[in-house]
Amino acid sequence: MFICKCCKSKDKFELMFSPDYQGDKHFEQCYNDKNEIEITVDGYTFVPDLQFMNEHAVCKYCGQIYMWDYDYKG
Repeated sequence: MFICKCCKSKDKFELMFSPDYQGDKHFEQCYNDKNEIEITVDGYTFVPDLQFMNEHAVCKYCGQIYMWDYDYKG
């Protein structure tokens, strides 16, 4: 799980897409059986790491970018 360093919300994010990204930008997230977030973008599924979150995720609540950390309590 990830937590926003600014507002402390957990796993509440949207992805930033590069302006030159050519895909449909269809984004889904769910939790796998290990309680890890799985993200699916245009049919490709993966478990994000902290580097990915800090490069591509925006907090839904406060709008911050580059402000994610692991939530070790989650």
